[in-house]
Amino acid sequence: MDVKKQVIAIIAEQAVLEPSDVSMESTLEDLGIDSLGLVESIFAIEEAFDISIPFNANEPEKSDFDISSVATIIAGIEQLVNA
Repeated sequence: MDVKKQVIAIIAEQAVLEPSDVSMESTLEDLGIDSLGLVESIFAIEEAFDISIPFNANEPEKSDFDISSVATIIAGIEQLVNA
């Protein structure tokens, strides 16, 4: 299972973009994903990988999960999948 490809596909779907338009440096804001889109992305990723992401949508700044870029999201998911 390629975590990177799957996560990019989920994020691209939320942003209504092609996966090729999503770069590792992109932020969710760059991609036009709002807070609702973020929550939907988190749920889709949790479902796809059967994991629980430690993210509080009400207080994202207090979350242990780094959503600052696509690369940090993928790194965090890879850690959870491997745990």
